[in-house]
Amino acid sequence: MTTRTLIRPTGFVDSPFGHDGKLARLAGGLAWFASAELLTVEYGRRLSSELVPVEGIEARFDDEMAATWARLTTARAPLQLGDRTVRLDQPQVMGIVNITPDSFSDGGQFAAPADAADAGSAMAIHGAAILDVGGESTRPGAKTVWEGDEIKRVDPVVRQLASGGAAVSIDTRKAAVAEAALAAGARMINDVSGLTYDDRMPGVVAAAGVPVVLMHHQGDPTSMQDAPRYHDVLVEIYEWLEDRIDCALEAGIARANILVDPGFGFGKSVAHNLELMNGLALLHGLGCGIVLGASRKRTIGALSNEAPPAERLGGSLAFALKAAEQGAQLLRVHDVPETVQALRVWRGMRDQALTPRV
Repeated sequence: MTTRTLIRPTGFVDSPFGHDGKLARLAGGLAWFASAELLTVEYGRRLSSELVPVEGIEARFDDEMAATWARLTTARAPLQLGDRTVRLDQPQVMGIVNITPDSFSDGGQFAAPADAADAGSAMAIHGAAILDVGGESTRPGAKTVWEGDEIKRVDPVVRQLASGGAAVSIDTRKAAVAEAALAAGARMINDVSGLTYDDRMPGVVAAAGVPVVLMHHQGDPTSMQDAPRYHDVLVEIYEWLEDRIDCALEAGIARANILVDPGFGFGKSVAHNLELMNGLALLHGLGCGIVLGASRKRTIGALSNEAPPAERLGGSLAFALKAAEQGAQLLRVHDVPETVQALRVWRGMRDQALTPRV
């Protein structure tokens, strides 16, 4: 691989008014930035960085940087989940509906599929744009679930939620589970393996023509937290996701249907997760919507006297707002009403800043 330059937007500004030519809009969303960090990288390592203003930045570009800049500043197309349209010009909430006995935060919470479906419906009522239904825990140390058992868990929940008009995503890395969920009414696939676990999954996604989330991970659930290592976590995640996007495109998946998730907590230490959050805006250079799932994760407990998952709401909201500030389009959360409220207040401040003064 030759030396290349990545572009990380920074220097975020509340309002673009009066700053013509000095700001750029991030991915067609509600964030404007005045400067960018140019990262010179080679073989997944950062060689140098330079902070430069947006004004006049394009004079520095080679062809690859110009293409990256175009992806950074081009609006993301809305997602189409069946009859439901999910806009990506503002942060949206994806509610987590786990039908598992061993998920790290809510395992065993629902005694029957109807209970899980009712919880999902409540999330939709409280403002979740998408409901992400999962039947296999991928927490650190989790064991693989047989696909037949996974289907039995998710099928009735997906059917009830989809029949009620909700936009449903299936959280699975197995093609057979994805096919069953699509038949039951799911219209999006969230694959924590980034289409690497099941060779059939890229073909299933392409044939269905549905949006797919490609998530970064290091290792598998049984071993991913055993001393994860990176030379440069942000650069390595960027290039890993770039490769997975290329593989998805080769499989016939439309770029507009591809979203990326940096995999907060999936083979990453506390320091890795924090560095990832601070540099999240870099991933917009991939040209895809960003999904961020930091809700109730262990990093929050590590920074708050080992608070258990049920007591990590404050930290979850802090990460959600940090992600929204950097233009993340989908926030995958357990606490839907609280996150929606936080985003509405954040959105109110953004709308006020974007209202021209008379």
